[in-house]
Amino acid sequence: MELLVRYLDRSNSVSSTTTADVIKEENLRDDLKFYFMSPCEKYRARDHFPWKMGVQILKIIMITTQLVLFGLNNQLVVAYKEQNAMSLKNLFLKDYSGVDPDDYSVAVYTQQGVFDSLFYIFDQFSQLEQLSVGPIGYAEDADGKTLPITVCKEVYKRGNINPSDEAFDIDAQLEEVCIHHDPRTVNKWKTQNSSFFEFDFYRLIDVKITFQLKGINLQTVRSRELPDCYSFYVTITFDNQVHSGMVKVFLDIDAESSTCRGWKISGTAQKNTRYLLVFDAFVILVCITSAILCTRSIVLAVRLLQRFSRYLDENYNRNVCEEDQSEFLNGWYVMVIVSDVLTIIGSILKMEIQAKSLTSYDVCSILLGTSTLLVWVGVIRYLGYFQKYNVLILTMKAAFPKVLRFCCCAGMIYLGYTFCGWIVLGPYHEKFEGLSLVAECLFSLVNGDDMFTTFAQLKDKNTLVWVFSRAYLYSFISLFIYMVLSLFIALITDAYETIKNYQKDGFPLTDLQKFLREQKESTVSEENVQMDVNHQCAFLCCRKRVPENDSVILMS
Repeated sequence: MELLVRYLDRSNSVSSTTTADVIKEENLRDDLKFYFMSPCEKYRARDHFPWKMGVQILKIIMITTQLVLFGLNNQLVVAYKEQNAMSLKNLFLKDYSGVDPDDYSVAVYTQQGVFDSLFYIFDQFSQLEQLSVGPIGYAEDADGKTLPITVCKEVYKRGNINPSDEAFDIDAQLEEVCIHHDPRTVNKWKTQNSSFFEFDFYRLIDVKITFQLKGINLQTVRSRELPDCYSFYVTITFDNQVHSGMVKVFLDIDAESSTCRGWKISGTAQKNTRYLLVFDAFVILVCITSAILCTRSIVLAVRLLQRFSRYLDENYNRNVCEEDQSEFLNGWYVMVIVSDVLTIIGSILKMEIQAKSLTSYDVCSILLGTSTLLVWVGVIRYLGYFQKYNVLILTMKAAFPKVLRFCCCAGMIYLGYTFCGWIVLGPYHEKFEGLSLVAECLFSLVNGDDMFTTFAQLKDKNTLVWVFSRAYLYSFISLFIYMVLSLFIALITDAYETIKNYQKDGFPLTDLQKFLREQKESTVSEENVQMDVNHQCAFLCCRKRVPENDSVILMS
């Protein structure tokens, strides 16, 4: 009798242990299935409203609206700066044609031409307020005094040359001499500083004229916004470094905006910017919510990975393969979090710009533009839950490792052609003058652009270089278009065909997918599923769809 009792107790303990293990396994399977469900499937299974998807859709609408509003304002700012640069070039540069022939604006070839161009700048600058048709004037310091115009010349310290005898004596040390003058009387420099303008052109390196102007961007008044005041830091350079007989004239402008100190607008109501600030604050709030939800999903995925890893180790003495680990480490969530962080920073900068506290338009536009790009790319994740739309994602995922290795190999050849073209063809072809220009030119050739122009623009004064250029261009085009580009397309095509065959015959099953497909009793009963089918989701894809033998689609 005592032996029978011991046997029954042992049987009950083994049975209870087995039952606990089965329940633990089923709970893990149910949690994994629920985690990898689409938002609509989660709603049907447990009445779990897809908050994360709803927040993403709302975020797309709001961020796109925010970007459009900021982009329109930024276009006005950029147009104002560019048009002012063109206006100042026409005002101060003698014989300016309206088009920069190269990296310079005007070229002067005679000594008299240099003096005429210099004194033309002084004459124009002294009567700027009478000549300019725009709201622009001389800059003043904090005490209300007009800031002076500065002229500096840089020359060799000492020198004497005689080209006829092929003789020269040059002190390579440089010295700089500067003079300052009041803007309104700068035209009198011709007589007051005549010694300064006695140039030894064989010693002259460059002449720089710097001054500061003030302007007001009045075009925003029509949109009932407060105009910005601008400071224009202008530098006009007469470049004679090459001593080739051609003096290049550059005009560079650095514009900075600021809040106008004294302003009054009448005849119209100023737009209330508080609504835009509230909208930006709401965008920040939505992005914070999105980042919290995605971070929560990442934490949940890590916990599920740890549970699944312990299960494989305890039952099969195996580790989770890299492919299954990648299913848990969801790159989409990381991308969404990055876009949220960029949007939050960009929105804060946008609010500061609207409050006239900052003027970092370029930084703000880069942040908002990048975040909008990532947000729209993130929409592909939800399309990937449907088999007909999932081909692009799966093809990119399958082809990316092979394409990356292929690009590394092809990149070595590309860099070789880049350096070779720069050192050989740079002095004779404008598209090969710099490494970045060479890389851009070769990339356009790979895509079939500007082929004839690239061949035709090469100067044929050097026969050896001309012959080399033909061999260089023909070999590059033949190699990259007929071989490298074709192999690149073949890799993607092969991945696409593989995915199509998998969709037709079935994908290879990993340990995770085999575990999820085991036919065991689920914690979600069929009765609950049938009851949930009668519920109607707020989204069209969730309405009255019965999941009959749906295969598990894992999205990473």
